[in-house]
Amino acid sequence: MRMAQALDTWQVKASCRGPQAEAFFPPAHPERKDERAKREARAKAICGTCPVKPHCLEYALAIHEPHGIWGGLNEAERKQLLERTAS
Repeated sequence: MRMAQALDTWQVKASCRGPQAEAFFPPAHPERKDERAKREARAKAICGTCPVKPHCLEYALAIHEPHGIWGGLNEAERKQLLERTAS
C-alpha cells in the first residue's frame, strides 16, 4: 500500500499528464522512423521539464516497462541502462 501511495504522489505531479500523453507511446498504426523520432523528441522535451522525472525512470526500470518514454528514456535506452548497471 505504501508503494502505491508513493506512486500516486509522483504520478499526479508528472508533466506528461493530459493531452500530450499521446507523445509518450507509439500509435496503434504503424509509425515511420522519422515520425517516431519526432514523437519521442516531443516526449523527451516534456520529460526535460518534469519535476518527477527521476521517480518515473526509477519506476520504469523497476518494473521493466517495455513500452513508451519513461523518465526521459525510450525502451532501447532503458534496456541499455539496465544492462550497464547489471555489469
